Amino acid sequence: MSILPTKVLLATDGSEDAALATRTAIDLCTKTDSELHVVTVARVEYRPGYDIPESGDLLSEVYRSLEQEAQDLLDEQVKKIEEAGGTIAESYLRSGRRDREIVALADEIDSGLIVMGSRGQGGVRRALMGSVSDSVVRHAHCPVLVVRGERGEEERAASTFPTKILVPTDGSEEATLAARTAADLAAKTESEVHIVHVRGVPVYIDPGPEVPRVAPGVAEETVRREAQVVLDTQAEQLEAAGGKVKQTHLRLGRPVEEIIILADEIDAELVVMGSRGLGRVRRLLLGSVSDGVVRHAHCPVMVVREEKR
Repeated sequence: MSILPTKVLLATDGSEDAALATRTAIDLCTKTDSELHVVTVARVEYRPGYDIPESGDLLSEVYRSLEQEAQDLLDEQVKKIEEAGGTIAESYLRSGRRDREIVALADEIDSGLIVMGSRGQGGVRRALMGSVSDSVVRHAHCPVLVVRGERGEEERAASTFPTKILVPTDGSEEATLAARTAADLAAKTESEVHIVHVRGVPVYIDPGPEVPRVAPGVAEETVRREAQVVLDTQAEQLEAAGGKVKQTHLRLGRPVEEIIILADEIDAELVVMGSRGLGRVRRLLLGSVSDGVVRHAHCPVMVVREEKR
């Protein structure tokens, strides 16, 4: 099942990474014949520079000021998109917590993809949870594409198409859905697809004198064979769906680290991966591979899930 063409919801706050996300969304919609929707959320909550009263006319005045500020930003972004050749189906101004409003609006308009900037968090800040993009990736009911610019080359940081797409897989249903999405995206944008499967390195534990020992090299070779089967199966499924796999990659190690290192090595400009089927409770916890790659990758990351609402 393909998500393209679809309704693309671009969430923007006027930041530098949001500008990169905007260019990516325009290019994506043009290449896939998708519909572009744009949202800006007014932050009607405390922030430095605003002494927000608890109630009364002054509170209403502050809210109106913040909403007008957001409306001006939205109007400016709409103008920039149109000047860049993009066509907007509809624009939206929302008030409240940004992550909640973006997820809620995506549900309301039946969006098939959310595109947003990562807000340019550096290594230390990315080690902590709480950014809007982190929360949207965890709670959205549709795929989310998080765009950031970290490589020092702004034009490359915005994922324009055609591009080189890296698809990590673990053989799960959502990884297969991500692979099909990547295949469809690659076909529509003439992009190149690479697939990677990462397995943990076998740890040798002495079983004692009564148990036959398995040499570390034999254990590693067994893991490699099993991993190769998963990788080959995913490649076959992707090609059966109409995609073309440029190259497959087998890695041993920690999945997040190996995916990010490989993305840098092959100069990937987009990672497309499954969310690993996290439910609402598990999504409150850290540690999933998709969480780690979204936070630390040096290129845009699309997290794909299929979830009943």
